Amino acid sequence: MLPSGFLPRMRYRLEYAPVWLLVRVLALMPVSAARAFGIALGQTVYLLHGRLRRVGLRNLQFAFPEMPPAERRRILRRVFTSLGRQFGVFCRLPRYNRENISRLAVYDGFENFERAQVRGRGVLFLTAHFGGWEVGSFMHALHGHPLHILVRALDNPYLDRLVTRYRTLSSNRTIPKEDFARGMLAALRAGETVGILMDQNMLPGQGVFVDFFGIPACTSTLMARMALRTDAAVVPAFCLWDSALRRYRVRFEPALTTIHTGNEETDIEANTAAYTKVIEDYARRYPEQWLWVHRRWKTRPPGEDPLY
Repeated sequence: MLPSGFLPRMRYRLEYAPVWLLVRVLALMPVSAARAFGIALGQTVYLLHGRLRRVGLRNLQFAFPEMPPAERRRILRRVFTSLGRQFGVFCRLPRYNRENISRLAVYDGFENFERAQVRGRGVLFLTAHFGGWEVGSFMHALHGHPLHILVRALDNPYLDRLVTRYRTLSSNRTIPKEDFARGMLAALRAGETVGILMDQNMLPGQGVFVDFFGIPACTSTLMARMALRTDAAVVPAFCLWDSALRRYRVRFEPALTTIHTGNEETDIEANTAAYTKVIEDYARRYPEQWLWVHRRWKTRPPGEDPLY
């Protein structure tokens, strides 16, 4: 009789082995070759993964109903280009340091982060799955500004350890979702920076419904609650691919003004709506770089029919 857990462990190892080998191969390639390979891989996934294509096109139809279908398909193909490019670059992260990271990414609006940091109340990065979101946090830490990153563990524990190792190579630290409240509070009270990807669907009871492209979307209230509780600065931060530079731009916007009316629940919803509007504005400006293949509107208000 097989030991308990043997089959799941074997499955996880079989899933992990080819990914590990691919990561090692890409790490040895020149950056242009790694990007090209990653883009080719992304286009292969686009062609073979029908469910992701359907979700992406459905989301683009929600967001841009007036857009011709051919244009929505063009955008979606470029989304997979963006994802593949980041994968190729992510595999090469161990080859970068403070001296050569500018070959991969540059700052845009760094003064906005500095102004927020000197307040001494901590900084919350309002960010989302744009362009090279893994690259942005890595580069910022190499320049002496490590982040605490809120993450959900991957289902495959071997892959999770690999991704976590790469994420923390430049001194970033991960906060597991199981311990996010205590970890975030400790970091912000120490005047440190926390990054939150807040563009994902939340389950009923885990968020509030705010407009996203004119459609109610169940959205995490974590950032609003932390901003209200700690008075940390909320700085929009996005890592975007610049085709002219052939590098990523890590863009910091001026800190947002936190809404305080004295009614906690009203303030939480109003600030969450404001944060979501920032993400929507960026998705409109850079539609080829946002993660349209996520079922952002999966959770519906009571009584509404499913959208997927």
